[in-house]
Amino acid sequence: MKKQIANQTFDEERSLYNLRSTEVLNCRFEGPADGESVLKECRNFTVKDCAFSLRYPLWHAKKFSLISSTMDDKTRAPIWYATDGKIADCEINGIKCLRECKNIIINNCKINSPEFGWRCKKIHITNTKIDAMYFLFESKDVEIDNLEMTGKYSFQYMRNLHIKDSELDTKDAFWHSKNVTVENSVVKGEYLGWFSDGLTFINCKIIGTQPLCYCKNLKLINCTMEDTDLAFEYSNVNADIKGHIVSVKNPKSGIITADSVGDIIMEDAVMKCSGKVVLRNSEKRYESLCIA
Repeated sequence: MKKQIANQTFDEERSLYNLRSTEVLNCRFEGPADGESVLKECRNFTVKDCAFSLRYPLWHAKKFSLISSTMDDKTRAPIWYATDGKIADCEINGIKCLRECKNIIINNCKINSPEFGWRCKKIHITNTKIDAMYFLFESKDVEIDNLEMTGKYSFQYMRNLHIKDSELDTKDAFWHSKNVTVENSVVKGEYLGWFSDGLTFINCKIIGTQPLCYCKNLKLINCTMEDTDLAFEYSNVNADIKGHIVSVKNPKSGIITADSVGDIIMEDAVMKCSGKVVLRNSEKRYESLCIA
């Protein structure tokens, strides 16, 4: 049975350093000493119903659970270099949370943390609300289910990402990403997915100007698009769009099928383009023959 530390307040630096096989219950990490790294290098431990207001509280943690706890905006960089952790029913407001972490499960949390989740591996996020800039930058092997996300510059330079049943309101998402699949989700924001490779949308609604340009191996299956002008420029794309696209410009290759397109722009290209636009239930087919 794990030993317990309960109903205490800690403010000294490294207050519980190298803690092992312990439950920390209903404790507060705050106070005049303003100590850093209160739970650094801890192993096989649980933190429940606690409140944090000090910098760098959980660095190099292993085999941990953080449950029903809060981290306020004074908890700068609260969780770095951690492995094999579970974070559930928490509210986190510290900047730069979760960096270079591995095997972390996040469930039913509310998180406001610019630069959240950088260079992490094997992260699983479910039933969570996150506000972050540069969300999950350069992370890989990530599973997301039922996420409500707001911010800018999210999912950039990621590898092996699967998102489903989510709402994403984010500018410049998925830039330079590889092997990403998004299912049954709403994706809103300008300049979606530029320079990506292997980006796939299935049963999604895509909203915003100039989406999906300079892409390789881009697929859209049974999707809808709203306010999407100048879409697919210089992309290798196969897209099945239900409904209307505002405009398509110079697709590099592939076929875009839609019910209607406001403008099909096949001119002034800087590279050879052979993409086609097909209007469903119509004999018309528009081919791009633009050569720089």
